[in-house]
Amino acid sequence: MDRRHFFIAVPVLALTVAGCQSSKPAAAPSESSEPPDSAAQSAEAPAPKLDPNDTRPIIVAFGDSLTAGYGAAPGESYPDYLQRDLDQSGYHYRVANLGVSGNTTKDGVDRLKDVLALKPTVVIVAFGGNDGLRGLPIDATRKNLDRIVATLTASGVKVVLGGITLPPNYGPDYIRQFNETYALLAQKFHAPLLPFLLIKVYGTPGSMQQDGIHATAQGNQQVAKNLLPLITPLLKK
Repeated sequence: MDRRHFFIAVPVLALTVAGCQSSKPAAAPSESSEPPDSAAQSAEAPAPKLDPNDTRPIIVAFGDSLTAGYGAAPGESYPDYLQRDLDQSGYHYRVANLGVSGNTTKDGVDRLKDVLALKPTVVIVAFGGNDGLRGLPIDATRKNLDRIVATLTASGVKVVLGGITLPPNYGPDYIRQFNETYALLAQKFHAPLLPFLLIKVYGTPGSMQQDGIHATAQGNQQVAKNLLPLITPLLKK
């Protein structure tokens, strides 16, 4: 399995034990095979199918394969379940899924114009996993995420952050710095943060696909529930 898309989610505390003094990641799985969603790596984001007659404020789910709902049936991504949860809770908003499998934080920067074109009220920013799994420099990831959040907030958009973590073979020092990225960003921009997007998903029977990477419909339902209490304080009924 290509490390770029190996979204194995392990508990954050177990990965941040001190030990390795190097800031470089340890050896990672082989890159000799292409991941199933690699074809989407450089693809343009599909235009969200939004009803032009629907005037509800927009919430954008902006991220990679975990947001796109890779491997799940249509209507079973976490943004789909978030829409249902909001509807059932009496919030009149529409959720646009701008997740693209394989995207890095740099891809997120490049796609900011697509997000802003929708004039969203709230954006869920959930990038970084592919950066970490490629062993990209932490500074570059932080700069890209900072640019994404700064651009959105400067446009009057409210941001919610969704974090992820890395397998232990990347080394505790690199993982610690990677995990700290989300906390530092949340602190700087006073943004609500879900440190681990797959909390109560990874390790829960029936919640992960056979690849051990992506959530099932059941798992995506839980991701939506994880995010809901961070989003609703930013909304109006």
